[in-house]
Amino acid sequence: MKKEKILISGGAGNIGSALVDRLIRSDKYEVVILDNLLTGSMRKLPNDLKGNWSFIKGDVNKKSDISEVMLSNQFDYVYHYAAMVGVQRTQENPVAVLRDIDGIKNILDLSKNTGVKRVIYSSSSEVYGEPVHVPQNEIDTPLNSRVPYAVVKNVGESFLRSYQQEFGLNYSIYRFFNTYGPRQSRDFVVSKFIASALKNEMISIYGEGRQTRTFCYIDDNIDTTIKCLEEDLMVNDVVNIGSSEVITILDLAKLIIELTNSKSEISFLPPLKDGDMNRRQPDNSKMKNILGRELISLRQGILKMLELPEMILYDN
Repeated sequence: MKKEKILISGGAGNIGSALVDRLIRSDKYEVVILDNLLTGSMRKLPNDLKGNWSFIKGDVNKKSDISEVMLSNQFDYVYHYAAMVGVQRTQENPVAVLRDIDGIKNILDLSKNTGVKRVIYSSSSEVYGEPVHVPQNEIDTPLNSRVPYAVVKNVGESFLRSYQQEFGLNYSIYRFFNTYGPRQSRDFVVSKFIASALKNEMISIYGEGRQTRTFCYIDDNIDTTIKCLEEDLMVNDVVNIGSSEVITILDLAKLIIELTNSKSEISFLPPLKDGDMNRRQPDNSKMKNILGRELISLRQGILKMLELPEMILYDN
């Protein structure tokens, strides 16, 4: 049986590398990973050398890099997960964030011309901006984007819909809410707090820590997206990928201190200038219908991370 060929841009990142690991367990797929390693890491690539995956260092925002990869392969599916990520990094590099629009256009132009069946796009909860109401659902919640990262994700969604309408290129849009796991870099709050707690260092919080968030364990994210691939779900549609379990950032810090038996104390920094929304909670009913089970609780997910002997807290 001919293997389906899949390209994953950003495949050396937290979610992308976990997706790679799951796909290469199956003999049905051949996976090509493209990453410029700006925020990804070679350490997140598979240890399994079965031969059904390969890595290419390249920048999807550069037409020459991505053209060479896509024109020399006949991809069935493309996961476009490459992006500049992290609140602080994206705030400090707003022009570089806007360049990610080039990557979106490059992927779509090449996909429509090379017979790709579907482009799967990693959007973000950031497209909702400061929520008008919670939980935030995919249909009637306004996309109230302000910061460059959120605007780029919103523009990307519009590109996918437009290419489907004009060229018949199918897509799926995944609006990722905070997804954590053992490969997450310390740019993100769960891994950052765990790293500090394990060293009994100060845990720093922006503002008073009353911001509310939800946190999705990586297994729930990957289980959902793999099911969408294999059962042709969410074709030309959008779905929130995230947990509905709400917690304040302050309570998150306290929970991590408890679960790690840490002696860390909590300090409070001035609030971020922009991009740190007060509330974030998805309506994840579509995701739960796809998954067909309850999601892993935050307490369970953190314990799963701490129980992994191979857990590495990545600098990037």
